[in-house]
Amino acid sequence: MTEPGNMESDEYQQRHLVRSTMRPTHRKHRYVVAAAGLTAAVLLLAAGSWLGTRATTIKNELEATAQLIPVLKAGIAANDTQGVSATADQLRAHAATAREASGDPLWTLAASVPWVGANFAAISEVARSADDVATLGVGPLVRVYDSLDWSSLLPSSSGTNLAPIQDASPSVSAAAHAVRASAERLSGIDASSLWPQVAEPLTRAREQLQEVTGALDASANAARIAPGMLGINGPRNYLLMIQNNAEARASGGIPGALAVLTLDNGKLTLGTQSSAGEVGVMSPVVSVDEEQQQIYSTRLGKYMQDVNLTPDFPTAAASAQAMWERKTGQRVDGVISMDPISLGYVLDATGPVEITEPELLAVASGGLPTQLSGANVVPTLLSDVYAKIALPQYQDVYFAGVAKEVFGALSTGGKGDAKGLIEGISRGASESRILLWSGLTEEQSVIARYPVSGSIAGPSVAPAQFGVYFNDGTGAKMDYYVKRNVQLVKNCDKDGYEQTTVRVTSTNTAPADAATSLPPYVTAGGFYGVPAGSVRTNVIAYGPVQANVETAAVDGEKTDFAAHRHANRPVGAVTVTLAPGQSSTVELTFGKIVQHAEPNVVVTPTVQPVKDVILATQNAACH
Repeated sequence: MTEPGNMESDEYQQRHLVRSTMRPTHRKHRYVVAAAGLTAAVLLLAAGSWLGTRATTIKNELEATAQLIPVLKAGIAANDTQGVSATADQLRAHAATAREASGDPLWTLAASVPWVGANFAAISEVARSADDVATLGVGPLVRVYDSLDWSSLLPSSSGTNLAPIQDASPSVSAAAHAVRASAERLSGIDASSLWPQVAEPLTRAREQLQEVTGALDASANAARIAPGMLGINGPRNYLLMIQNNAEARASGGIPGALAVLTLDNGKLTLGTQSSAGEVGVMSPVVSVDEEQQQIYSTRLGKYMQDVNLTPDFPTAAASAQAMWERKTGQRVDGVISMDPISLGYVLDATGPVEITEPELLAVASGGLPTQLSGANVVPTLLSDVYAKIALPQYQDVYFAGVAKEVFGALSTGGKGDAKGLIEGISRGASESRILLWSGLTEEQSVIARYPVSGSIAGPSVAPAQFGVYFNDGTGAKMDYYVKRNVQLVKNCDKDGYEQTTVRVTSTNTAPADAATSLPPYVTAGGFYGVPAGSVRTNVIAYGPVQANVETAAVDGEKTDFAAHRHANRPVGAVTVTLAPGQSSTVELTFGKIVQHAEPNVVVTPTVQPVKDVILATQNAACH
C-alpha cells in the first residue's frame, strides 16, 4: 500500500498529467483566435475602404450626369445637333461608369447584408436607371434627333413631310418605354428606412424621371398617331366647332360656327361652313346613353347647340359627328373644338388677320373691327358682335368669317413663329379650350389618356378629381358678364372617409340697366322666363369615383339639389339666377371619398383666365 502523504494518488497524477499536457495547446489556440480576429478586422477595413471608393465613384459619376441634363436640354432648344450628340456621349459614359461601380461583387455582397444592405441596393438601382435612361432612352432619341421636327406637325397651306416623324416613332416609343421602366423601378423602392444621404438623391431621381416620363410618353404617342391624323395616308376631314363662351355649355360654350377642316399630308383647307342652327332638329334623336340623358335630357341628341350640355366631350363629339352626317351626308373622321380665347392664342403667334371678303366687310361696317388680333378677338366675338349686328344670321356670318380668317392664317406657312404657335395651341389644350376626338378607336384610345380628350372618366382623370361645369339656362349670351371662382374645401374626415366641399361663387357684372341697354339677343328679353338682364345657370359638380354627393347650400342655406351618377362619379346640380350686380355661392359637399390623393378640380373654360377661376384648395380646421 502506498502511505498517505508520501506519494500522490493515481487519480491526482492523472489529472496533473492532463493539465500539464494541455496548457501549451490552449495558449496557442488563443494566439490563433487573436490572429484571426486581427485578420478579419483588417479585411473589414479594406472592404469598407473599397466600398467607400466605389461610393465616391458612383456619387461623382451620377452628379456628372445630372449636370449634363440641362446642357442636353439647351442643345435641343438651340437645335445644336453636334452639341447634343457630344453631350449624349458624355452622359452615357458617366452613367456606364456609375453602373459598373455599383455592379462590383463586394458592393453586390454588401447589398445583401441585413439592415444596411437596402441602402447599397437602392444606390445600385439609381445607377442602373441612369445607365438605362442614357443608353436606352437618350441614345435612340439622339439617333433620330434630326428628324424630330415637331413644328412639321403644324398644318400649312402647302403640306409638310410627315414621313420622318412617322419613321422615328419606334425609336421614340422605345426611349419612352426605357425611361418609364426605370421610373417604375425607382418608385418601387421603400425609401422610409434608407439613410438620408441615400433617400434624398433617390427622391430627386424619381421626380426627374417622372417629369421626363410624361413628356416622352406624350412625344411617343404624338409620333404614333399625329401623321395619320394629319393625312399622311390620305385626306382626313374634321368637324370644327367654335364654342361660344358667352352662352355657357359644360365643355365651354354653345357651338356657334361650324366648318369642315381637311388635312391632306399636312395641308390644311377649310371647306363647308355652317352654324348649329342650320343643322336643325334631329328626328329621331341621336342615341346617347340613358345615364347622361337622365342628367342632361334628350336635348343632347336633338340639337347641335346642346350636344355639349354634358361635360364628356367624347359623347358630345360623337353626337355632333352623327348629326353632321345626317344633315349633310358627309362623314367626318373626328371633331375639333376651340373657343375664341384659344383663337386669340393662335393670333398671338400668327399676328393680326385682315378681313378682306366683301360680304364680311359689309357685315362689319356697323363698327366691328376689320383687323383681328389676340387682344381684340375675344370681346369682338363674345360681346361686340351682338351689340353691332342686330340679326342673328349675320352674327353667325361674321363669327364664321373670322374663324375662316384665323384658320387661313394658321395654314399659311411662314406666318408667325412655329414655337409660339405650338405654345399657344398647348396652352389652349391645357385649359380645356381646345378639345379633340377621333372617330377611329385606335387613335381615340391614345387621345383619351390626355386632358385634350375632355373625358370625365378614364386614364386622363386624376384619382381625386372634381369637376365644376356650367350650363346656361337663360337662352342668351349673358355669360360674357358672369365672373366665377371655384374652390375645394377639404373638410374633417367622417366615419373614416374624406369629405370635400365644392364652393362656386358667381357674380353677374352686367350693368344695372342691362334689361334695356343690352340687345334682346344678349338678354333673351325674358323669352325663356328669366328677367332680362338676369342670368340663370345650372351649376353641376362631379366628385371622384365611388363618392357620394350629400348636401347642397346656396348662400349658406341648405337647398334641394338634383343627385345623379355618371361613370360611377357622383353628380350634384343646383340652379341659380342672378340679377345684375348680384352674387351667389353654391356649396356641394361630397362624402365617402375613398381616394387619399390630393384633390384637384377642372372647370368649364369661361371668358375669364383659368388661373382667376380656380382658387387654392382650403383645409378646414379639424380638432
